[in-house]
Parts: sequence; structure tokens; C-alpha cells
Amino acid sequence: MNQAVHNKLVSFIWSIADDCLRDVYVRGKYRDVILPMVVLRRLDALLEPTKDAVLEEMAFQKDEAKFTEWDENGLRQASGYVFYNTSEWTLQRLHDTATNNQQILQANFEDYLKGYSGNVKEIIEKFNLKRQVQHMASKDVLLNVLEKFTSSYINLTPFEKNDPDGRKLPPLSNLGMGYVFEELIRKFNEDNNEEAGEHFTPREVIDLMTHIIFEPIKDKLPPVMTIYDPACGSGGMLTESQNFIKDEDGEIKAKGDVYLYGKEINDETYAICKSDMMIKGNNPENIRVGSTLSTNEFAGTTFDFMLSNPPYGKSWASEQKFIKDGKDIIDPRFKIKLQNYWGIEEEADATPRSSDGQLLFLMEMVNKMKPLSQSKLGSRIASVHNGSSLFTGDAGGGESNIRRYIIENDWLEAIVQMPNNLFYNTGITTYIWILSNNKSNKRKGKVQLIDAGFMFRKLRKNLGNKNCEFAPEHIREIVSVYEKMQAVDRKVDDEQGISSKVFDNTDFGYYKVTIERPKRLKAQFTAERIEELRFDKTLREPMAWAYETYREKVYTEIAKHEKAIIEWCEKNELNLNAKQTKTLVTQATWQKQLDLVTLAMDLMKKIGSKEFNDFNLFKERVDEALAAKKLKLSSSEKNAILNAVSWYDADAEKVVKGTTKLAGDKLKELLAYLGCKEKELGDYGYFATEKKGEYLEYETESNLRDTENVPLKEAIYTYFLREVKPHVGEAWINLDATKIGYEISFNKYFYKHKPLRSIEDVTADILALEKESDGLIAEILGL
Repeated sequence: MNQAVHNKLVSFIWSIADDCLRDVYVRGKYRDVILPMVVLRRLDALLEPTKDAVLEEMAFQKDEAKFTEWDENGLRQASGYVFYNTSEWTLQRLHDTATNNQQILQANFEDYLKGYSGNVKEIIEKFNLKRQVQHMASKDVLLNVLEKFTSSYINLTPFEKNDPDGRKLPPLSNLGMGYVFEELIRKFNEDNNEEAGEHFTPREVIDLMTHIIFEPIKDKLPPVMTIYDPACGSGGMLTESQNFIKDEDGEIKAKGDVYLYGKEINDETYAICKSDMMIKGNNPENIRVGSTLSTNEFAGTTFDFMLSNPPYGKSWASEQKFIKDGKDIIDPRFKIKLQNYWGIEEEADATPRSSDGQLLFLMEMVNKMKPLSQSKLGSRIASVHNGSSLFTGDAGGGESNIRRYIIENDWLEAIVQMPNNLFYNTGITTYIWILSNNKSNKRKGKVQLIDAGFMFRKLRKNLGNKNCEFAPEHIREIVSVYEKMQAVDRKVDDEQGISSKVFDNTDFGYYKVTIERPKRLKAQFTAERIEELRFDKTLREPMAWAYETYREKVYTEIAKHEKAIIEWCEKNELNLNAKQTKTLVTQATWQKQLDLVTLAMDLMKKIGSKEFNDFNLFKERVDEALAAKKLKLSSSEKNAILNAVSWYDADAEKVVKGTTKLAGDKLKELLAYLGCKEKELGDYGYFATEKKGEYLEYETESNLRDTENVPLKEAIYTYFLREVKPHVGEAWINLDATKIGYEISFNKYFYKHKPLRSIEDVTADILALEKESDGLIAEILGL
């Protein structure tokens, strides 16, 4: 859309709000009137030329006895669109016949709204327009608003027209409507310190996406095409895609029909999208309202092409209950299976963190790809994301698993990095993901990364955050690099140009390997350490306060002090849950801890206060003492005592977990399982003793546990010997904890190091500045 035309139209519409609605609505509420009136006027202006034909068709149907209700097909044919209005009114007639009696005008306006076909009535309901009409009438501004919107100096239709002075008024396309919508939302909300919440996709970004999606297969387009956008907004992505492939003047012209499908959660943008579908003759029933994530609206349907700019950085916490039941995925769109390190297929988590659901929209599109058994072309996807989708999430996490699922199925063709400040309401870096389940032979097993972050031209005037755009030649070059699958580097001083690199799928994958180290503990019974057993470690702070305050009474009269203890917890903002609170003020809790103190004191009398450098020997002494007293403790009670009187020390002996007999078939099985030789078993946590076939396993020290990210193309053991073993000789690999992750880093692959300037150059600059500062720098530096 021409920027001057855009600015003029926005200013005109804003003047309507400012002239007519001031003092009637707060500025943030102007949108409640202006947006529906813009949409309504677009529809009304289209129906004006055929109004008489529609009324004649109604008269004909009334005269035909066989018609017991309106024949919608006849009315649509008469109107020339998939919508119609059976009332005698148009907005122009409402204005021309109006008097100063706002009540009569309101009644006529409501009669006009009732005359619309059901598909338009839904739009009116989404905008809650009837209530706004009533409010404007009660404030005596309805006629003024009507006068503005029926002005012959404004063109809200998708067709060119002339104003009364003979000047051409450019058409307002769906994309232009989207731009106007975004700008109006921004202006309406700026006084309320709110944001539009939309990231409207600029025309040139859609142009790039449509070129990349359709051009490579322009000679193979199916006779009937379906296009889907799961976050369709005002519909620009859909209608521009349709325009692109049906363009009679361009290189691509589809011979068959194009059917558009979309879903949108925002009522306002949904209404705008649906109205435009009706204007263009598309089936408005294919546009649905509601959350894409919470409802699988088009379940069982697959699409040839999918283009979308889903919301990013937006929470999907309110939709979690429709997707997950605890840890279980209940929505089949987000159920995936991946192989673990051992090659065993398992169900994997395919949901990102609840604060950002953009990858769920990508999974929605992947779920609706056409299998090659249905279409030789398969499906092609273009989806806009921010950087989070590339690298957020650890190995085994939802985001990483989604990337892995897409890449390992060989659906990811390319990712294009775009410039900052390219979008209307955000300045962040954005990326276009291009997916296909029918890659060409040269792309199989490969992913192309294109850095087009420096391909732009500046705008003369910003549109919101948007201060730059792709020029046609930029789009042509990006598409050319993509189609040729070129590895190029045309960047000049990081200021202009394009770079592209081609990678194997596995280049983005890595093993997250857990490296263990043995636990080394010293142990000693002391009164001070035993005293810690008086308090449950999860409730130490409140229990310590209560004991210090009430002393021995906590063991006999805890119920009397319950209220005071709970008040103290609330005052100190401990945020205990109901279960913790109940445990804290229960007599059994205190008695259990006191019993542990008593038992530990008895053990100290038996074993003494000697410091043990070997925890294994200390544990034996404790077991002997317990056996002598004929006491059987639960493992949790015994561990509580041992943990209270032991601590990590690098000079202590290793803590033995147990011994394992490995010989014959058992040894062969383990070696095959680990994929190692017998002499390498120590590097996997099995340490040979002096007895043949006997191996020690040590307890692990969680505080010293580490992880290493090993590229998929490198053997884990080779990496371990090179990067870990020389530095931590007693470490070993825990293969059972190994996870596979995928991430994509443009900085890693395209960053160019710039060496620092030489000291001579810096000194020369300082001395040059010195001449401009009358010797001040020389005085400071002592030169």
C-alpha cells in the first residue's frame, strides 16, 4: 500500500474519532466504533450498486408462493456477493433521510443491520456494533459519525473510484486494511499504555514468503489448491497468497480453484478477515474464530500450502488443559515419538514452555501436511518466528524435541533471517521457516540457512516500529539464492548483502551427555550436627523458630501454638502450602524428629566422636550399632541421620554404591549395551577391583555432575577422552542419562570476528582529540 495514501486514510479515520467521539468515548475506546464502521462501510459500499436488484429479488420471492423463506442463492446472485442486505436502507440513505431525531435514526440503523445475511450478522455481533449504535444515538453523535463514513472523499472499498473533484481515490485492499487496522489500534491504545498485541506481516514479507513457497513448484501446481493460516489475523497472508498465484500479469497463474482456510482468536481481526473473504468471493465459512491451540478446528483436513505469522512470546497457559493432562499429551497434534540414545522409540514432549506457544502453531501446520499418498506435491509451509524457536529449550525439552522432530523427518528446507525493525509492532529479529514433506533430491538431508538481515532499504517515515523494508530486488535475490541452494557470502562490512550456507540435518543435533564424579564423604557424630535432626529439612526455618520460642512445649502442646506459628510464617512470607502447614503443626512431625535426635545421640555414645575419612567404614559402624540395638530404621530415617553427620570432602575416600559381578554372557551384554571394550568400563562407571570379574560402582556427587554437548557427528567416547578425561581423571559417562537435542544458531554460523584496532591507531585518535582539547588529554595522561 502506498505510504502517502495509507497516512492520509489513517488521518481521515482518526479525525472521525477525534471530531465525533471525543467526550463520548475515552480515546482507548474509539476502536469500538471506528473499526466496525470501517468494515461495515466496506461491505455497504459494495452492495449499493445492486440494492435495487436485491429488493426486486425479494419482491419476486414474496410473490412466489412456493417460497416459504428467503432463497439465499437468489439474493446472493442479485447482490453479486456471498452476502446481501434485505432492508431498504444503505448507509447513504440512512444519512440522506436522517433528521435530528436520533431515536428514529437508531431504529432505522438497527433495521438496516437486521437486514444483513447471517454471515455479516456474525461480524456485527463480534464487533458488538448494535450496542455502540445505541450509545452513539443516546449521545447525539450517530448522525455525525454516519456523515463522516459516507463521505465521498474517502474510499474504503477494494475498487478505485473518484471523489467529487475528479481526483482518484485508490482502493483499500485487504492488506491495506490490515495496515490501517494496525495503525489505528496503535493510536487507540497509546494513551492507555497498551500495545496492539499484533505483529502484522508487512506486504513485502508476505511477498517473499509467497515467492519461496510457490515459485519452486509453479509448473506443478495442483488443479485445486488449499491454503491455510492457523493465525490468520485480518487475512492478509491468505488473500495475498491467492492474489500471487492467480495473478494474470505475473509469472504464476493457477489454472484451478484456490480455497482459503484460517482461524483467528481475536474477534475484531476475525471480523475483518471474514468480511474480506466475502468481498473477494471466498467461502467465509472456512474462516473460524477461536483458539487454534485449544480446538483442532480442521481435524482430519490437510492443506497444500500453509503460511502464517503466529504470535510469539505469548502465553498459552490458559490453553494447556486442552493439550496436556499433567505430563500426558492429550491432543494428537502434539503427540510425537522420538528415538532415545539406544534407538528405542518413545513418546516425547512436544510442547514448549507455557510462556511462548509459537512452536505449537508450527506443529499444528505439520500435523496438517498432506501425505504423499494423497498428493504428489505434498505440502509446503512458510512460518514466521522470532529467535526463540531456533534455540530455546534444552535437550529433551519441548522446543528442542519439536526442532528434532521436524529436522529428523527431513521437513525443514531453509530458514531465512530477516532484518530488525521490519515488522510493524516489533523491532526484534525474525525468521521465516520453510518446510516441505516432499523435498527435491538436492535438498534431502540438508538445511539451508540464509542471512538476509542486511538486505533492506530505509523508509522515509516509520510505520510504528517498522523503519525498513525489502525492495523487490532484495526479494528476487533471496529467492534466487534459495532456489539455487547456493552457499554465498556477499555481505560487505556487515552493512549490506546476503549470506547463505548449507548444512547436513545432523549438524544441528547434539548429545547432551551427563558426566559423573564419585561422592567423597567424611563423617563424624557431634552434638551440633545431631541437633539439626530436630528439624525437618524442608521446614527448617519455621521449626527452628518455633523450637527457639516454645522449647520443649512443641513436643507436648504444639496445638496451643498453631495460630502463632502460622501467623509468623505468613508474616515472614514463607508461602507454605496447605500440606506443609499441616505437617508443621502436627505433633507427630515433631516427635519423629525428636526420635531421630535421641537415636543419633545413642549412636554417638556407641561409635564416638571420631572423624571418619572413609564414609563406607563409618556406615558399617552405624549398621553394626543399629543391629546391636536390634533397631530397624526406614531408609529415609537412616539417610536423614547419615546426611546430617556427613559432608563432602575432596580428600575423603569414594563412597561405594555396591559391587557387581561381570563375567561371561553378563559381561558381553554390558559391553554390547555400552558399546565399549572391557578395559574402558571404568569410563562408564564400572571400576575393576583386585578380584577378577568384580567391579565397583560409586555413588555420584550431584553437585559435581556436569554435562557436555557432543555433536551428533562425533563419537561420545572420543569427545570424552579428548575434552573431559585429561582434566577430570575420575569422571565417567552416564550413558543412560544421555539426551539428544537440536538447536540452530545464526550467530554461530554467520558471525565474523572483527579484530580490535591496533594500539597505534587508538593512540593516534587520542592525540588528534588532544589538539581539539587544548592539552587537557595530555595533562590527564601525563604525556
